[in-house]
Amino acid sequence: MKHTNEQPPARKLERGLQNRHIQLIALGGAIGTGLFLGIGPAAVLAGPSVILGYAVAGLIAFFIMRQLGEMVVEEPVSGSFSHFAYKYWGTFAGFASGWNYWVLYILVSMSELTAIGIYVQFWWPEIPLWASSLFFFLTINALNLSSVKVYGEAEFWFSIVKVVAIIAMIIFGGYLLISGNGGTQASISNLWNDGGFFPKGLLESNGAGGYQGLLAALALIMFSFGGLELIGITAAEADKPEKTIPRATNQVIYRILIFYVGALIILFALSPWKGITTESSPFVTVFESLKGFEFTLFGKTVYFTSLIANALNLIVLTAALSVYNSCVYSNSRMLYGLAEQGNAPAFLSRLNKNHVPVLATIVSGLFVAVCIIINKLMPENALHALMSLVVSALIINWLMISVVHMKFRKHYKNGLANTKFPSFLYPLSNYICLIFLTGILILMLFTGMKLPVILIPIWLVFLFICFYVIKKSKNETR
Repeated sequence: MKHTNEQPPARKLERGLQNRHIQLIALGGAIGTGLFLGIGPAAVLAGPSVILGYAVAGLIAFFIMRQLGEMVVEEPVSGSFSHFAYKYWGTFAGFASGWNYWVLYILVSMSELTAIGIYVQFWWPEIPLWASSLFFFLTINALNLSSVKVYGEAEFWFSIVKVVAIIAMIIFGGYLLISGNGGTQASISNLWNDGGFFPKGLLESNGAGGYQGLLAALALIMFSFGGLELIGITAAEADKPEKTIPRATNQVIYRILIFYVGALIILFALSPWKGITTESSPFVTVFESLKGFEFTLFGKTVYFTSLIANALNLIVLTAALSVYNSCVYSNSRMLYGLAEQGNAPAFLSRLNKNHVPVLATIVSGLFVAVCIIINKLMPENALHALMSLVVSALIINWLMISVVHMKFRKHYKNGLANTKFPSFLYPLSNYICLIFLTGILILMLFTGMKLPVILIPIWLVFLFICFYVIKKSKNETR
């Protein structure tokens, strides 16, 4: 037998995500419960001008995506912006951005699992919140542990459901407006009749110690776009990333205009905005106006309103499952990337035979499993408590992407090399994003969201202490 010192090739992440997967993953990141259910509170604060708010926030999100897209097309690696922060800003920046992103989506995972349990209780209220959370926790993690192709296929179909639902709502809403079947209250003039397009101004006191207006709503609107940066995480497993990533990134802007702005224009036209409450959304308001519609099916009278309510619950359940599915994927890949950088234990970079970072997936899942305990102990307050913690991590994430991109471009400029997918209006778009996001933080301080802002410096100090301790322990073992 011939002996050799050659080692078998190390396993690497497999490029198993095809163009259609990347397209729908990018689109699915822009469509979540923020669109279906989260518009209500923002609409109450701003009225019809919330449509403009979504357009502006969508533009900022697109700038961020183009900045991230330029980097990942040039260097399609696992860990995405953590890798770029580590390489172009410094070791602490890479450490902080990676762990911040990981914690962010651990929290998002927890909140989505909780939301899933709430949606299940719409049909089966007798099922405890923790039980349905546990079931979908095991199911989605099993999908992600099989292969990246299974994740991509699941996310493809989850996103298809969301896209079809929005298109159906836009078409049906347009039909109600044009045909006159939307009732006497349905009119395009609803966009400006009741107090104008800016009925609550840009920013003014609501008389109860809080603030209202478009600027007050921006703090809520912006977070509907959290998750768009997921496309950067897929780069290491995308087939032909130099083609699929730019195509998916560029299509996001007009999809945002169609799915967010287009849907909101029709829905605000169908019903006066004052009928919206913080517990509802324009979608719910429109469906409520269809109470008179009924038909016979198999000898039984079926009310259109009940069908819509069930369909809406199915859609938001699918949206939550989609987000959680992507959270499991992105958390495992970020933890894998951190391990490759040396900023997480090395065993987390191990891949199974299907090229899945199985240990990183399991470890992330163990932290998310805390959610099931939270839902068992405090089912009524779990969702609100978790979502309040998400805000601060999300702001850090987007700010760091924009700053790192500027350092990335400076590096390439010094090397006199051109990038394959340059971002728009560099460096102006970076400064616009940084000013806008800083402005959001300032607005949050004055509009009842102080806690997430206060948590940001505390969280960064904690990360630095962890970084210092780990770095010191490494030096001592050498």
